Amino acid sequence: MAEQTPMPSTDATQNDRRTLLRTAAGLVLAWLTPIRAGAQSPGPTVAAGDLLVRVGDASLIPLTPDDVPFDGRALLVWPLSGDTARDNTPLNKIIVARLNPAGLSEATRARAVDDIVAYSAVCTHSGCDVDEAIGESQTLYCSCHGSTFDPRDSGLAIGGPAPRALPPLPLKLEGGRLVVAAPFLTTPGFGV
Repeated sequence: MAEQTPMPSTDATQNDRRTLLRTAAGLVLAWLTPIRAGAQSPGPTVAAGDLLVRVGDASLIPLTPDDVPFDGRALLVWPLSGDTARDNTPLNKIIVARLNPAGLSEATRARAVDDIVAYSAVCTHSGCDVDEAIGESQTLYCSCHGSTFDPRDSGLAIGGPAPRALPPLPLKLEGGRLVVAAPFLTTPGFGV
């Protein structure tokens, strides 16, 4: 007579299946959840006196007001300290745009230079890049989840899931170049 291998109990099989499903679900959720901008990197290090350079510009040529288009398009930039771009953390990424001065709020006008405004390019919803300007509406847009911000009114969140305004960055002009006048006025990132 052949020896029979005992069958695993139904309870043990169900527990193994539940454990496997929970683990798989956790991995899928972790994969789908954006990494918090500040969780993996140091905080912002933007400082007064930093110049601005385009993201992806290896020549590190500081921006002048003439480099910022009049057509409502925004530019993604890094702060530049000495000859080093402060690109060590996503929290340093900045979005700049030239806006119609007639539409700027008093607070925004006080931080702008030559009708150019600057904000953190990190969406306050889940840490994605605010990477687009929407034409004539002169708004900034996060293409990850559809948050919209009003750069004419202190970066106010006006649409989508973002819970707060984009942190503003005061600018000034020195030697014909755009310069950071003071660090971000509020903390960049989300969940802060």
